[in-house]
Amino acid sequence: MNKPKFSPGQVIHHRKYDYRGVIVDVDPEFSGTEDWYEQVATSRPPKDRPWYHVLVHEGEHATYVAEQHLENEPSGQQIQHPALGQFFDSFIGGRYKRSLH
Repeated sequence: MNKPKFSPGQVIHHRKYDYRGVIVDVDPEFSGTEDWYEQVATSRPPKDRPWYHVLVHEGEHATYVAEQHLENEPSGQQIQHPALGQFFDSFIGGRYKRSLH
């Protein structure tokens, strides 16, 4: 098993689809269904590497993304998403901090 490069609260950039987002959870390896993988993961990223649950900036949805498609997003800018408050309660030093409740 591989150590994840990113962690919850980190703002990332999707290399392929050029969007910003924030990581809300990490799976040490792919945990979706085979059908989903076959239909959605068209680039066939490795299943034995970390995958991330990401809230998409200026969207109302979350995505499930393989680590190889993500990179650090250095702008330090916050993202806009209606579900942010369900996961985080502050933004400090360029990353979101998880709620304690």
